[in-house]
Parts: sequence; structure tokens; C-alpha cells
Amino acid sequence: MKQGEERTEFVKEPENQTSKFIFQKNKKTKIGATVIIIFLVLITLGIVISGVSFN
Repeated sequence: MKQGEERTEFVKEPENQTSKFIFQKNKKTKIGATVIIIFLVLITLGIVISGVSFN
């Protein structure tokens, strides 16, 4: 049994018609990625600040 070719791309460009991609280049994806990055930075800062204050 042969498996089909899998070529998953990271970001879908508007001119590319493939259906195998991880992110699209649109406003929703950019806002979602920004929110996730901000939360990760806040969590990291909280861990660092609590580590410094409890010592």
C-alpha cells in the first residue's frame, strides 16, 4: 500500500492553492498568534518575578 505525497507548508500564501498548511496569512491568524505570544510572555514574567520575590 503506497501512501500519497505529504508536503505540509507552514504558512499558506494567498496565491498558493494547496490545502495542506499550518497557518494562513490573514488577520485572524495574526491576532491569534499575537495573543498567544503576549500570554506566554506574561506567564514567563510572572514566573520570574515570583521566583525573585520568594527568595
